[in-house]
Amino acid sequence: MKTVLILGFLGLIVYQLGAGLYYMLVDTGGSKRTVNALTKRIGLSVLLIALVAAGIASGVIEPHGINH
Repeated sequence: MKTVLILGFLGLIVYQLGAGLYYMLVDTGGSKRTVNALTKRIGLSVLLIALVAAGIASGVIEPHGINH
Protein backbone atom coordinates (compact mmCIF):
# COMPACT_ATOMS: atom_id res chain seq x y z
CA MET A 1 0.00 0.00 0.00
CA LYS A 2 2.84 2.39 0.82
CA THR A 3 4.48 1.75 -2.53
CA VAL A 4 1.22 2.29 -4.43
CA LEU A 5 0.65 5.59 -2.61
CA ILE A 6 4.17 6.83 -3.34
CA LEU A 7 3.99 5.74 -6.99
CA GLY A 8 0.61 7.43 -7.31
CA PHE A 9 2.05 10.69 -6.01
CA LEU A 10 5.02 10.40 -8.36
CA GLY A 11 2.67 9.75 -11.27
CA LEU A 12 0.64 12.86 -10.43
CA ILE A 13 3.83 14.92 -10.10
CA VAL A 14 5.07 13.79 -13.52
CA TYR A 15 1.61 14.44 -15.03
CA GLN A 16 1.55 17.99 -13.64
CA LEU A 17 5.07 18.57 -14.94
CA GLY A 18 3.99 17.43 -18.41
CA ALA A 19 0.85 19.58 -18.23
CA GLY A 20 2.98 22.60 -17.34
CA LEU A 21 5.24 21.94 -20.32
CA TYR A 22 2.25 21.50 -22.63
CA TYR A 23 0.58 24.70 -21.44
CA MET A 24 3.86 26.58 -21.75
CA LEU A 25 4.18 25.52 -25.39
CA VAL A 26 0.52 25.94 -26.38
CA ASP A 27 -0.71 29.04 -24.51
CA THR A 28 0.11 32.35 -26.12
CA GLY A 29 0.22 34.61 -23.11
CA GLY A 30 -2.72 35.59 -20.94
CA SER A 31 -3.34 32.20 -19.33
CA LYS A 32 -2.07 31.12 -15.92
CA ARG A 33 -2.44 27.40 -16.65
CA THR A 34 1.33 26.86 -16.70
CA VAL A 35 1.78 28.53 -13.32
CA ASN A 36 -1.16 26.60 -11.85
CA ALA A 37 0.15 23.24 -13.10
CA LEU A 38 3.64 23.88 -11.74
CA THR A 39 2.24 25.16 -8.44
CA LYS A 40 0.24 21.94 -8.06
CA ARG A 41 3.40 19.95 -8.84
CA ILE A 42 5.33 21.75 -6.10
CA GLY A 43 2.47 21.23 -3.65
CA LEU A 44 2.33 17.51 -4.43
CA SER A 45 6.11 17.21 -4.03
CA VAL A 46 6.04 18.94 -0.64
CA LEU A 47 3.11 16.78 0.48
CA LEU A 48 4.91 13.60 -0.61
CA ILE A 49 8.05 14.59 1.30
CA ALA A 50 5.97 15.42 4.38
CA LEU A 51 4.14 12.08 4.19
CA VAL A 52 7.40 10.14 3.85
CA ALA A 53 8.90 12.06 6.79
CA ALA A 54 5.78 11.37 8.89
CA GLY A 55 5.93 7.70 7.89
CA ILE A 56 9.54 7.45 8.97
CA ALA A 57 8.85 9.30 12.24
CA SER A 58 5.88 7.04 13.08
CA GLY A 59 7.71 3.84 12.12
CA VAL A 60 5.42 2.92 9.22
CA ILE A 61 8.32 3.35 6.80
CA GLU A 62 11.67 1.94 7.82
CA PRO A 63 14.63 3.60 6.11
CA HIS A 64 17.66 1.51 5.35
CA GLY A 65 21.28 2.38 4.89
CA ILE A 66 23.17 2.34 1.62
CA ASN A 67 25.05 -0.87 2.46
CA HIS A 68 21.97 -2.94 3.40
